[in-house]
Amino acid sequence: MKTLSTLFFSSGIVLLLFGESCTETNKPKPRIERDLPGSTVEQHVEESKVDSLIQHLEIPFFRESEQVITHSGYALSYNETYEQANWVAYELTAQETQKAFERTNKFLVDPAVSTGSATDADYKKSGFDRGHLAPAADMGWSSTTMIESFYFSNMSPQLPGFNRGIWKNLESLVRVWANENESIYVVTGPVFTNGMSTIGGNQVAIPNYYYKVILDHKKPSLKGIGFILPNASSSLPLQNFAVSIDSVEKVTGIDFYHLLSDDQEANLEKTVCISCWSWKTSGKSYSSSTNGVQCSGITKKRERCRRNTTNANGRCHQHQ
Repeated sequence: MKTLSTLFFSSGIVLLLFGESCTETNKPKPRIERDLPGSTVEQHVEESKVDSLIQHLEIPFFRESEQVITHSGYALSYNETYEQANWVAYELTAQETQKAFERTNKFLVDPAVSTGSATDADYKKSGFDRGHLAPAADMGWSSTTMIESFYFSNMSPQLPGFNRGIWKNLESLVRVWANENESIYVVTGPVFTNGMSTIGGNQVAIPNYYYKVILDHKKPSLKGIGFILPNASSSLPLQNFAVSIDSVEKVTGIDFYHLLSDDQEANLEKTVCISCWSWKTSGKSYSSSTNGVQCSGITKKRERCRRNTTNANGRCHQHQ
């Protein structure tokens, strides 16, 4: 609820669009162990089988003023100002993509959000879907994770054509990647900008864009990729929205995978390698190799460049 917003999130600390990212060398060390359940950590330790294990690698850098909440299958940073998460982060293993429990379709107020999360009344008759950030299909490996995936802290107002179309396609592709790579680290969320419209009595902000970043940290094919997608229907190939993780950091102000060594973080995040990932799921191909990808550069109007590029760094000639 709005009345307690200043207790947990100071506006502008983390998500300043096009502001400076949290990469300064003197940044305070986050309390990564806070609120993270040991049982979940142990399960991921056993299943991931990564070559160089880094606990909680999926958790972005966060400040003490943020309201960071951990559920059984994912962690999130809750933004009371916009009544939704800044980010939702989790490790997804191949085993966890095997669904054991069906969708509950029961949307719930998140009891762990001390300031109060959004409610069903905020979305009712709004014309927007209660769009999952961590998809229910990624959380079907236990009854608890499935229930918690329907918390409103994990929802964001998405247009139906987006939520049920290209966003769903990307979620499906991420599960393919989890199977192919044994385990991946996923962070997803909205891109917050000034002047966003809102829905409901709690004034839930309607983002114009969403992001997703994925890291494969298992040798020998260490790789990372990011996506920035407009909250709109699209029939374009998913590659058109692929960008470097660095590009997503610049747009959101969030420092992803900061627990990596500086050299490894720089190498994995500075470029986007389209050919390093498969682009087919359920018999449907999302490839468009001849046209390249949409440039990850930002225009003077603070919008993403609309040019396509085949350059390895994901930028057109103007944004090199």
